Amino acid sequence: MTLPKNHLELLSPARDAEIGRQAVLHGADAVYIGGPSFGARSKADNSVADIAALTSFAHRYGSRIFVTVNTILHDNELESARRYIAELYDAGVDALIVQDMGILELDIPPIALHASTQCDIRTVEKAKFLGDVGFSQLVLARELTLQQIAAMRAAVNPDVPLEYFVHGALCVAFSGNCYISEAHTGRSANRGSCSQECRLPYTLEDAQGRVVAFDKHLLSMKDNDQSANLAALIDAGIRSFKIEGRYKDTGYVKNITAHYRTLIDGILEARPELAAASHGHCTYSFTPDPDKTFNRSNTDYFATGRKMDIGAFDAPAHVGLQLGVVTRVAADWFEISTSADESIANGDGLTWMHKREVKGTQANVAKQFGDAWRVTPNVSMRELQGLAVGTPISRNRDHAWELALAKKSSERRIDVDMHFAETTDGFSLSVADMTGASATASTQLAHDPAQNAERAEASLRENIGKLGNTIFAARDVAIDWSQAWFIPASTVNALRRDAIEKLEAARAANMPKWTRAAAVMPPAIYPEASLSYLANVYNQAARDFYARHGVKLIADAYEAHTEGNEVPVMVTKHCLRFSFNLCPKQAKGVQGVQGQVRAEPMTLISGGDRLTLKFDCKPCEMHVMGKMRPHILRSPPPSLVPPTVGAPLKFYAKRPKETTGV
Repeated sequence: MTLPKNHLELLSPARDAEIGRQAVLHGADAVYIGGPSFGARSKADNSVADIAALTSFAHRYGSRIFVTVNTILHDNELESARRYIAELYDAGVDALIVQDMGILELDIPPIALHASTQCDIRTVEKAKFLGDVGFSQLVLARELTLQQIAAMRAAVNPDVPLEYFVHGALCVAFSGNCYISEAHTGRSANRGSCSQECRLPYTLEDAQGRVVAFDKHLLSMKDNDQSANLAALIDAGIRSFKIEGRYKDTGYVKNITAHYRTLIDGILEARPELAAASHGHCTYSFTPDPDKTFNRSNTDYFATGRKMDIGAFDAPAHVGLQLGVVTRVAADWFEISTSADESIANGDGLTWMHKREVKGTQANVAKQFGDAWRVTPNVSMRELQGLAVGTPISRNRDHAWELALAKKSSERRIDVDMHFAETTDGFSLSVADMTGASATASTQLAHDPAQNAERAEASLRENIGKLGNTIFAARDVAIDWSQAWFIPASTVNALRRDAIEKLEAARAANMPKWTRAAAVMPPAIYPEASLSYLANVYNQAARDFYARHGVKLIADAYEAHTEGNEVPVMVTKHCLRFSFNLCPKQAKGVQGVQGQVRAEPMTLISGGDRLTLKFDCKPCEMHVMGKMRPHILRSPPPSLVPPTVGAPLKFYAKRPKETTGV
């Protein structure tokens, strides 16, 4: 089973199981989380037991749990991965997000597999292929335009939902095609240990050695925000809307999940042909605002076409929202003039720019003086570099906001209709939710007429609808009796508890089992006959997969190479020539400029590293060149990976090997 074609899924990240629970309570239809092994965020791991508990919790609301198993695997890790996947399946996990095609060759249970964004799905042909070989959902490349997404939707099996990142940090490279961390530090992004070289400052030189940009974060992107494009993405064929952030804190997940839940619910209300992928409605004790939590400013990237301002070149930090301007500076304090509706609180984080760097301090004490706020910082004024009269001030930490999010900030309830009825020897209570799940509890009870009929019915209706300690809310309470009877509150309470317990059991029994999609027969042929290191083939099982699907020449993954030739260590849609108005396409048609751009080759410099930039103008891509270097496995060597992750050894029926016919 896959996501129904008319369902919209809000997919939230979770660093740990508790954040996963908060994501569900704030409206997530699904949550993705890392387990103890093989996840592309090595510092965001969780035990299988914790994931199992989260899965049980999420299923109460009809929400799903996906586990990331999205590193490339060494041959010596395949058996551990197979056992680990079996353990996740037995824990009730709904799907795995994977990159390594070798997983499709393993003897694993029929768990649903989602093709990770690290599979670099940015062509119609590749999307169609992955939809034909057994993936239940495809996570598309973040660089795609709305038109490209629509073309993929038209070509891919209609039963395979398309997923797209709508919010959060952006990797500058095509996901899966970045090796700069591996090249510089020996930490492989495809093995879960990215060192985020893209967030470092670089100097850019042109062909004559002239400085185009000095000491700027030239590979750092602004954060993704598709809030304004949700309806267009739906029309293009996206059904799963993914929030980035498995390293983010609880406040971020609560706020951003609530933000997109509110937007999607608005679309659902306007378009009744669509439905939410899980159950219930949320109420919040705060107003969601994505600008309040960590961001590097926002971009919709390439969704509506290439833009100049996608880079966070000045700083990869959270500058925050503009607050005011410094009007006075004293020995122990400074004053900020703000708008009338702004206030500053003790504990707020204040920032400003100084020599291309974000500087900041925490407000130890903030008091209002007339039209300004006097701030005593938590450090000596001498330490506040660049703070002077006229300096624009932003706030990147709103202490009152964070306190609100640290508390219980959402309730998620599932509406039920309740029907209380008189029986031959007592009473019954039936409950039904909007999915069709229902349950009935009954009790035998000798009963006498009520002395006050109106009061008895009002009291009964109130007691039946008391669902505060459950996940349900009474939408309608109907009472069907021949006359008003006196019924003790304890009897009504017991009847209600029994009916709700049975309804929860019925909902659990109705929760669909998401299983792996069947591959088409005869096996789909991969759209290319040869694969370079960019395909990230790191084990024999992956080689077998591609060979079975018609690939003749298969190069080893970057991580398997020793020192060698200069190759692209990053392939990206971000183009520095374009960012600095040096692109020949920008000059085209401008009198006296066309053909005069002579910026290439360009060089990025960081410390002792010099990286040549090459530009492939036909697909509009930039290649960051570097030497292949000996691989240093920073994660545990494959030989040290335990033979089991703790799962009992189980074997699942192997699917028959297909023949390729070639």
